[in-house]
Amino acid sequence: MNTLTAPLADATIMLRRNFTHIARTPVSVFNAALMPVVMLLIFVYVFGNAFDVGEHYIDYATPGVLLLAISYGLSGTAVAVSSDMAKGVINRFKVMDVSRGAVLTGHVAATMVTNAVAVAAVLGVALLLGFRSDATALDWLGVLGIVVATSFATSWLTVALGMAAKTPESAGMSVVPMIMLPFVSSAIVPAAKMGPGVRQFAEYQPFTPIIETIRGLLAGHPSGGTAAAALAWCAGIAVVGYLWSRASFDKRA
Repeated sequence: MNTLTAPLADATIMLRRNFTHIARTPVSVFNAALMPVVMLLIFVYVFGNAFDVGEHYIDYATPGVLLLAISYGLSGTAVAVSSDMAKGVINRFKVMDVSRGAVLTGHVAATMVTNAVAVAAVLGVALLLGFRSDATALDWLGVLGIVVATSFATSWLTVALGMAAKTPESAGMSVVPMIMLPFVSSAIVPAAKMGPGVRQFAEYQPFTPIIETIRGLLAGHPSGGTAAAALAWCAGIAVVGYLWSRASFDKRA
């Protein structure tokens, strides 16, 4: 096995290890998929008629809840990464000459798969509730690309937070801002309808352009400006998360 294929093989092993852990505790996937679905039901059936968004509320809310589906699955990843560090698992992998990057990549890949399950669950329920899209096949590919980019970026940042946390409990708490941030965006109501201060924060935080890009693609009228901002945020978050996680890994392992 050469130097190019070895890290890939190690990453595959780490991914299989994480899947085994998930299979033993499927409640983590269940919670990651269930909570966004519950939020979608609450927003549509409890608060939907209170919001004037200029369209069917299910069509407006679905893109935002898709992002919530990504953020809700992050706490389990942070806890798992922190637990690996606290239990000395990483040092055992070092003795086994496992690629350092593979350990982190395995957590990222497992998180992205969990996110994909949650996003599919939300989209399926939204269609049952009456969500309809005018998106073309190319627009749907764009939605898929933005969702994957967002999941990839937030997964690396979550791994970094888990690496930096001192205990698994604090790791779980460290991702709470990422879980709450979509609520202070255009996910639930348009940012223009928010009060001063909150409106400006919602307009310029990273999740709003991501949500607006998905919303535009699903509506069949994508915006190049929001797409560029969304991809820029995803790239920046991914780079910061990757560099931070590698630095923390080298320091603690």
